[in-house]
Amino acid sequence: MKELRSHNKLCGLGRFFSKVQFMRRVVQLLLVLAVLGAASHFALTRTIDGTRPTGLSIIEEPKNPWTKKELNNKPDSFQFAIVTDRTGGHRPGIFQKAVDRINMLQPEFVVSVGDLIEGYSEDPGAWALEWAEFESHINSLQMPFFLCVGNHDTSNVPMSNEWKRKFGRTYYHFRYRDCLFLVLNSEDPPCTKEIDFQFSEAQQRWVAQTLAENKDVRWTYVFMHKPTWTSPNADLVKLGWQSIEDSLQGRKYTVFAGHKHEYAKFIRKGMEYYMLATTGGASKLTGIADGRFDHFVWVTMKDERPVIANILLEGVESSDVRRAPVPVVAPTKSPAPAPAKK
Repeated sequence: MKELRSHNKLCGLGRFFSKVQFMRRVVQLLLVLAVLGAASHFALTRTIDGTRPTGLSIIEEPKNPWTKKELNNKPDSFQFAIVTDRTGGHRPGIFQKAVDRINMLQPEFVVSVGDLIEGYSEDPGAWALEWAEFESHINSLQMPFFLCVGNHDTSNVPMSNEWKRKFGRTYYHFRYRDCLFLVLNSEDPPCTKEIDFQFSEAQQRWVAQTLAENKDVRWTYVFMHKPTWTSPNADLVKLGWQSIEDSLQGRKYTVFAGHKHEYAKFIRKGMEYYMLATTGGASKLTGIADGRFDHFVWVTMKDERPVIANILLEGVESSDVRRAPVPVVAPTKSPAPAPAKK
């Protein structure tokens, strides 16, 4: 009997320890599942290589209703807009329409390629009115606006002096997110009927020095009013453009200009050169095939190169493009009383 009781005790202990081991395994399994769950949740909070946070927090399962691509939110990416010729026979209301649409899209800043006022006058009163009207538009932008000289803006020496009085420099540069922005003056000094564009020796030296001091940028953007490369008979050496273009070689860059009120993209020296259409300037508006349309340019700088898109003014509308009243429940009509029996 003693042996039987001892055997029963041993069996009971065995069952007890088996239960304990089973529970331990269950706990271990639950811990593993929890870790895997946390890992799958963590997987989308960082990039695929785990190098930086993405800001996205979502539970990932074996099957998910989304694609596996990384979020398009690299820290060095940014967006800016470019407006082109507003004058040379401006059409009222168009430039302000562009300003309103740019505010809807919220770029980080806006750059011009010139022709901001009508100009071609020696009447200071006329300049003052035109600049006041122009500034009333750009003051409603919700982001910085970088001006560029056009032939209508400094069409003679007095107007050039007025620009300097109001805005200081006629050419300048800035850096943003390891990109260099060169804003040039193709009217330096103001041009004549015989000379379509020119860059002073001082400006040429400044460009060369600025580029030399900013060799480490990942991209260079060049803005100017006149598309110098579209004048095949011009003496580019004498007029100063050849020197500037030579200084740009060996780096990645994009050039933007306006002036002719027609859009076209060119590949020159292996890089992209853009001649923009209008943002309110005189145009027959015959359409995309002729390059005659109102637009602004949207540039997204990615890690390796810019992505460039044209935004036609008619293609952007506010959230108020259509409104409708909230449907309401129609009041229930009470049944008409039955006619009294006679």
